[in-house]
Amino acid sequence: MRASIHPDYHKVLFHDVSTGDEWVGFSTMGSDEQKLVDGAELPVVRLDISAKSHPFWTGKARTLDAEGRIDRFKRRYGRKK
Repeated sequence: MRASIHPDYHKVLFHDVSTGDEWVGFSTMGSDEQKLVDGAELPVVRLDISAKSHPFWTGKARTLDAEGRIDRFKRRYGRKK
């Protein structure tokens, strides 16, 4: 690995602003905001959405079918009995 061309990879505190969950991970991202976690000052990276708040991962995903396109497709191309 060449020296001084790679970004600094360090511990950061991720904060999901939707749910308020926080966890420590590693990233090359930084922040001016710092928080004390287990005796170490870590930069805080705020996330709008994460696996804890995304509808697909929380099981709250839904299919939007405002004009009945799915039903129309099933009628048109469905198997005939």
